[in-house]
Amino acid sequence: MIKRKINNKLCDFYRNSRKALLLTGARQTGKSFSARQFGKSEFKHFVELNFIEQPAARSIFVRANSAQEILIRLSAFVAEPLVKGETLIFLDEVQECPEAVTAIKFLVEEGSYRYILSGSLLGVEMKDLRSAPVGFMDIWQMYPLDLEEFFEAVGVSSVVMDHLKGAWSETMPVDAVVHEKLMSIFRLYLIVGGMPAVVQKYLDTNNLQLVMQEQRAILRLYEIDIAKYDPNNKLYIREIFNLIPSELNAKNKRFILKNLNENMKFSRFENSFIWLKEAGVALPTFSVEEPVAPLVLSRSRNLFKLFQSDVGLLASLYAEGIQTRILDNDPDINFGAIYENFVAQELQAHGFGLYYFNSKKQGEVDFIVEKSGSAMPIEVKSGKSYQRHRALSNIMADSTYRIREALVLSGANVSTEGNTKYLPIYMLMFLHREESIDLLYKVDLPTL
Repeated sequence: MIKRKINNKLCDFYRNSRKALLLTGARQTGKSFSARQFGKSEFKHFVELNFIEQPAARSIFVRANSAQEILIRLSAFVAEPLVKGETLIFLDEVQECPEAVTAIKFLVEEGSYRYILSGSLLGVEMKDLRSAPVGFMDIWQMYPLDLEEFFEAVGVSSVVMDHLKGAWSETMPVDAVVHEKLMSIFRLYLIVGGMPAVVQKYLDTNNLQLVMQEQRAILRLYEIDIAKYDPNNKLYIREIFNLIPSELNAKNKRFILKNLNENMKFSRFENSFIWLKEAGVALPTFSVEEPVAPLVLSRSRNLFKLFQSDVGLLASLYAEGIQTRILDNDPDINFGAIYENFVAQELQAHGFGLYYFNSKKQGEVDFIVEKSGSAMPIEVKSGKSYQRHRALSNIMADSTYRIREALVLSGANVSTEGNTKYLPIYMLMFLHREESIDLLYKVDLPTL
C-alpha cells in the first residue's frame, strides 16, 4: 500500500490554517489522488470539480462578481451537499481555469468551506497562472515517491527502518544482511521509480514489463503536453527532453548545446529549458564557481546537467533488458548516470537546490548542497573504488572553503575517514534541508 508523507502534512495544514492550498507538480505525481484521499477521509463532505473532465465548470468562476455568486453556481452544478464548516471543495486541473485561482481570495474570506486545488505545472505558465492570492493560499509542490516512501510501500518493516535511522544518526554500519537486502530494494527503485501509478502497478503485478508500459504511457503524456502547451517551441523542448538519457551517459554528464544545434546560442534555447524545469519533468543541476554558501551567488546560468524527474522513467528509456541487469547488479553496467539521477531526484524532493562544482584545477564534485549554513559536497560512486575521489579530497583540503563535512554515497556500508562519511546510497533518504526557523531581532536603542 502506498502512503505519502504529504497525508500527515495535509492534516496539520487544515487543522492549523484557514488558507486554501494549491498542489502543483508534474503529471502523475499523485496530486489528485492525495487531495481526494485526504478530503474523503478527513471531511464529512467532499466536492470535486475537474476542469478538464468538466469544462462546463469554468462557467462557475468566469465573470463572477462575488463569492456568494460563485457558491450559488457551485451548489447548482454539483450533486453533493455543501455543508458549512464540514465541506472540502477540490478544484482539480486549475491550469484550465485561472479564474478559479483568482477567486480563492474571496472564497477564503467568505469562510463557509475549505479549499484545495491541484494543477499540473505542464502548461501553468502558458496560461498566465503565475501568482497565488498572497495570504490566502499556500503552494506545495509534489514529487514522485522518494526512497523512504518506496521502502514502506514494498514492505520494509518499521524495525528495519529504526535500525537504519540509528545507523544514520550514530554513523554506524548497517547489519550486513540487512544492507545487502536494502541495496537490492534500492536497485528495484532505480527501475520502478516513484511515479505512484507505476509503483502501484509493480505492487499489484510484480511484472516489470507492465511497469515499463506504465512508464512509457506517462512519457507519452509528457510529449502530448509539450505539443499542446508550447506550440512555438515544442520541437526544441521535445529534442532537449529526448536527449537527457544520452547526455547523462556522456563522460561529464553536462548538457552540451551543440548536440542540439552547432550554431545556436544558449539564449535561443533558454525558454525551453525553463519550461522543462517549471513543468517538473526535468531537473537542472547548475555549476557553481566555488563550493561556498550561499551557492546561488556563484551559480552559472548556462553550465548545467539535466536529469529526469524520475529515475524509473529514465531507466525505461534505456535499452530493453537493462532492468534485469540492474537488479542483478551487473558489473558491466555503468550505473553512474542512474545513481546520480536518483540523488538529484531525492535531493530535490527533500528541499535542496541542485548544484555541482567543476574546476580544471581541482576536478568535479557531483553535487554541492547547503547544510547548516555551509556547503556540503556529495560524491556518488557506483563501483568498488568509492574511496577514490580526487576532486572531493582537493576541496576538502582547501581551507578557504571551510567545508565541515562531505558525503560519499555508494553501494558500500557505513564508514568514516576524517570529516568524510561513506554511506550506503539508500541512506540519502535521511538527508533533509533544515526547516526554516523564525528569526527574531529587536533593536535595543537607548533613550535618546
